Amino acid sequence: MDLPWKIYNKADHPQWVPPLRIAVRDALNKKANPFYRTADRQLFLATRNGKPVGRIAAIENRAHNEFHHDRVGFFGFFECGEDQEAATALFAAAEGWLASRGLDTMRGPMNPSTNHECGLLVRGFRWHPMIMTTWNPRYYSALVEQAGFVKAKDLLAYFFPLDGPRAFQLPDRVRHVAERSLRGKTLTFRDLDLKDFGREVDRCWEIYNSAWESNWGFFPMSRESFTHEAQVLKYIVNPRFTLMAEVNGEPAGFMIIVPDFHHAFKAIGNGRLLPTGLFKLLAAKPKLRTGRIMILGAKPQYRSRGIFALFAHELSVRAKTYGVQGAEASWILEDNDKLNRPLQAMGAKEYRRWRIYDRPVPSPVARVV
Repeated sequence: MDLPWKIYNKADHPQWVPPLRIAVRDALNKKANPFYRTADRQLFLATRNGKPVGRIAAIENRAHNEFHHDRVGFFGFFECGEDQEAATALFAAAEGWLASRGLDTMRGPMNPSTNHECGLLVRGFRWHPMIMTTWNPRYYSALVEQAGFVKAKDLLAYFFPLDGPRAFQLPDRVRHVAERSLRGKTLTFRDLDLKDFGREVDRCWEIYNSAWESNWGFFPMSRESFTHEAQVLKYIVNPRFTLMAEVNGEPAGFMIIVPDFHHAFKAIGNGRLLPTGLFKLLAAKPKLRTGRIMILGAKPQYRSRGIFALFAHELSVRAKTYGVQGAEASWILEDNDKLNRPLQAMGAKEYRRWRIYDRPVPSPVARVV
């Protein structure tokens, strides 16, 4: 838990955002976090002369492997100084644990899965990271690649400025095409009703698992896990930017934009909510004017009907009335053409990229030989 503060400092890493310790603890908590009902993990700390210099988690995600019929293991929560020896030792420790469980690939970073923070930043280092996304120094990719990892998949982020002379405007042609594609149907947007939290979670959970089921790295979230994550978002979202799209009165898709509380995390500094951190968060919330489009999904039958463009139009209208300065859309698989192409057609440009890596895990017998 303390290690990141030994790796980063404001002078050398001004973009780094100190994490909330309570959030990291929850992501690692095998007793309280429902993710671990179908997963397990082992934590490793590298020390030199008694001082910690790196950390890693080895993760077995049984729900992922059952869904994909494979034997992939994962690593996550990786932090290390510019020290190849320490990094190599950490990967070896994680590999040994994964091999002992019969897994044949080590993939990551995942903190602890694709439904959470994941990916190693490889482009866009100079920008302040948005909430629930990772930031790391440039040398991290060298530590990983020199340890034998190769690219498995890249994840993209786009930024939409929403005020000023370069403010995003949905091209009329895109909006007209989107509207024509839904001709004969009534599309409406509404705020998620946080007072009817249970029913709204059920609606979003159904859309979530159907919207991403064919995506690389996806595995279905249990309702318990989905509710666990939603409980956190409930207290930090702005209801005006939690949207449900309904077609003829039936849920068709939803979008959640999370205000960028990373600005407040930096003000807290030590990652502790007590004694003063919580007050800094509460004071910051009404002032936040940037955010992250963290979830944007639609049921399969609506993906080709321009619903994403209409979401973007609705967002831009609401953003202007609220004074939002900009929003990041992330993360999006590099080969997700059904989303990347519409975004690019609307004028969006990639500004940040993360990478997921793979490395084979030798069998225990092969390791001995």
